[in-house]
Amino acid sequence: MGACLALGALGSCASCLCGSASCLLSSCCPSTTNSTVSRLAFSFLLLLGTLVSVIMILPGMEGHLKQIPGFCLGGTAIPGLDNKVNCDIMVGYKSVYRMGFALTCFFFLFTIIMIRVRNSKDPRAAIQNGFWFFKFLLLVGLAVGAFFIPDGTFNTVWYYFGLVGSFFFIITQLILLVDFAHSWNQSWLLKAEEGNTKCWFAALLSFTFLFYAVAFSAVVLFYVFYTKPDDCTEHKVFISLNFIFCIIVSIVAILPQVQEAQPTSGLLQASFISCYTMYVTWSAMTNNPNRQCNPSLLSLVQNVTTPGPTPTQTPGSVQWWDAQSIVGLVIFLFCTLYASIRSSTNTQVNKLMQTEDHQGLTSDYSSTGEDGVRRAVDNEEEAVTYNYSFFHFSLLLASLYIMMTLTNWYMPDTDYQTMQSTMPAVWVKICSSWLGLLIYLWTLVAPLVCSNRDFS
Repeated sequence: MGACLALGALGSCASCLCGSASCLLSSCCPSTTNSTVSRLAFSFLLLLGTLVSVIMILPGMEGHLKQIPGFCLGGTAIPGLDNKVNCDIMVGYKSVYRMGFALTCFFFLFTIIMIRVRNSKDPRAAIQNGFWFFKFLLLVGLAVGAFFIPDGTFNTVWYYFGLVGSFFFIITQLILLVDFAHSWNQSWLLKAEEGNTKCWFAALLSFTFLFYAVAFSAVVLFYVFYTKPDDCTEHKVFISLNFIFCIIVSIVAILPQVQEAQPTSGLLQASFISCYTMYVTWSAMTNNPNRQCNPSLLSLVQNVTTPGPTPTQTPGSVQWWDAQSIVGLVIFLFCTLYASIRSSTNTQVNKLMQTEDHQGLTSDYSSTGEDGVRRAVDNEEEAVTYNYSFFHFSLLLASLYIMMTLTNWYMPDTDYQTMQSTMPAVWVKICSSWLGLLIYLWTLVAPLVCSNRDFS
């Protein structure tokens, strides 16, 4: 009996993977739509590629990666470096870059294919919402083929592609976090109006205070550990400017004019965004090649607990599990999943993210077949609920961002013996934080600036 059930389930999965319809949902899954299922499935492919990248950069994997013919020893096309590359360091770095290249190509292909898809009646919509087995095979083929790319200038050129893509993804992350904070604030305000007002307002106040406390504590710690009285001028400027900018957006968020135009805006969103801005500031400072201004977190902890010489940081090692990389990975996972299931009522954010209002997991859609199996409902017969091409472009940027995060934004030196932090990575993060704050400010003042437009 168990074998028969397993075969039946396998048959259902096969029809889902190879067919052109949305995947079947189990009876325990929430009712949803094919648009949400498709976004979740594409996000799963991205997360699968991320997992493979994490495995490849783990300690001990370099011995297995060096066994790939021509991947490191003798595999470089750089004159004079044959058999001189430090494979113990470079194979993990190169593997992550090639997996990132495969993911980027995969989502770039779908970005091009899905341009101007208007509704599910378009034949390309069937490609978007089905054929998952073939998509998986395509991704595997791209990943395998990427490992045969000769070095040459590939690593350096792809590093700068990663910088540019990550710049835009950091902004995308902030837009998603703005949307999440708006939805969170609106949900709790509605619950406060329905009953137990004091409890919900106390919860809002508590989280707002917590986020501001974390952001302010971060500023103090940054000044203490990431600046020197006679050095680290860039860090002093970065910390001071972002602190001032966070104060400005917090004041704007509670202006009477803004509150009248957007009753759900408030300090919860501003405090949440301030925390994220401080994270990006910290992440930027950890990429400063000046080690006097960029102590490792481990050295700070050891310096506090056991006074003595500060341990030196080894720039040649690839350790994606550094504190800022772990936080970056967690935020990346949250934003990727949230982009797949988000249900937003914020008009400005929806325009920026190319989606419609109230799209996500919902109980308003349900379809049960004669066999009793729940299916995803096609809710895009009239018009798509999100821009297919833009969604894939967002995942393309996410692929580049996670590639840079797992390699600590390091760049190989000229002789491929070590990897180094670079100032371009610092400026990419800082500039993206400034532009992100500007976008958040725009979501606040847009109804006032463009008073002739409907932002309800």
